[in-house]
Amino acid sequence: MTTPVLLWFRRDLRLSDQHALLAAAGEGPVIPVYVLDDETPKHRKMGGASRWWLHHSLASLDKSLRDKGSRLILRRGKANEELAKLAEETGAGRVHAIRHYEPWWRNAERAVAKQLDLVCHDGNYLVPPGAITTGSGTPYKIYTPFWRALKEHMPPADPANRPHDIPAPSNWPKSDRLEDWGLLPTKPNWATGFEDWQPGEEGARNRIESFLNHAAEYDAQRNLPSVEGSSRLSPHLHFGEVSPGYVWHRSWQAGGSVDVFLGELGWRDYAQNVILQYPEYGVKNGRDKYDALEWRDFRSSTVRDEFDAWTKGQTGYPIVDAGMRQLWATGWMHNRVRMIAASFLVKHLLIDWREGERWFWDTLVDADYGSNTTNWQWVAGTGIDANMFQRIMAPLTQSEKFDAADYIREWVPELADLSDGAIHDPEAAGCRPKAYPEKLVAHRAARERALSAVKGL
Repeated sequence: MTTPVLLWFRRDLRLSDQHALLAAAGEGPVIPVYVLDDETPKHRKMGGASRWWLHHSLASLDKSLRDKGSRLILRRGKANEELAKLAEETGAGRVHAIRHYEPWWRNAERAVAKQLDLVCHDGNYLVPPGAITTGSGTPYKIYTPFWRALKEHMPPADPANRPHDIPAPSNWPKSDRLEDWGLLPTKPNWATGFEDWQPGEEGARNRIESFLNHAAEYDAQRNLPSVEGSSRLSPHLHFGEVSPGYVWHRSWQAGGSVDVFLGELGWRDYAQNVILQYPEYGVKNGRDKYDALEWRDFRSSTVRDEFDAWTKGQTGYPIVDAGMRQLWATGWMHNRVRMIAASFLVKHLLIDWREGERWFWDTLVDADYGSNTTNWQWVAGTGIDANMFQRIMAPLTQSEKFDAADYIREWVPELADLSDGAIHDPEAAGCRPKAYPEKLVAHRAARERALSAVKGL
């Protein structure tokens, strides 16, 4: 038997198009391992919804590995320490892993490399973050020229098939039991509405096939919450249950407006390039001038009450409330509604975008450091490439424009009996049910307050 090698899984929970796995399998017996590391990320450890997804994704990965004569070893603690222990226990001489770009994972990779022979591979993005640069060799900060340059490198390489077999060691090291990690909520079980999701590589493939049925109409349908024209691939891509290269090759010939969808894959790459340049993007404004913006004091009981109303879908703005209730019930929110709900918190309530980003981090099954922070800073106007703060999204107008009536009926049952004309703004229509709250703030007053706050910057 040759010396075994460790295969370190993180957000790459798949066997297909998995270059770290292929490299490891080519060297000798493979010991696949996932380390639940809550210490290295510190305040960026996975939120509740992501942990629910992780439990089911790891169970699916272990099954796939066992079908190949292998298995998944589970350990809990700091990644570098647990991998070093495993190497000592098994005599493993090398660690293969897919490269990650979140600042805590980059720190972990450096720590592992000091103790073990770490070999990192690419594969979680269309092109390795940092590889697309301007003519002068500097990273892009603005999405449009970045996407234009990225397209010159497309299509990505053909996806690699999973290996026919995975060599197993003569003796397996001890493993934690997944059930003992307590990733699933119990008292109470707030994830009963997550049952429509199918975490894992098979679920990702099924989601792609379902999306291909309407991929050609993506541009027309993705903004319509009642139609649900988005791909819903984001959690599968975040956890690496499918590679973006596979998604590209499977969908690019769908015709119609599928190019708009491919642009969203490009935005995902762009977000990783942003956090590679600005590791603190989740807590620091991309534009320094917004450091002087006076957000409403989050220590105030009034502000906290309004924030709580926003999280519970009790703002008095039906489209916002529908989105926030969908998020809590399913761990996901329609993309157009995410923008509306985020804009409402930042500009109507004048609450710091970081408070909203932290809420999404805990409640989204697709909570991704690059995408989440880049999107929040885009909406807030504080990002290096962002919407102007002065462009204040009107939720009532947006709701009607994008025909959200049926979406509101589904998630705000108090309004289910209202007509299409009244459901977007029942207060103005004079038919607000007693069970539905008044608006936290009037649109015009909120707009004036936001513009006043930013006027001196």
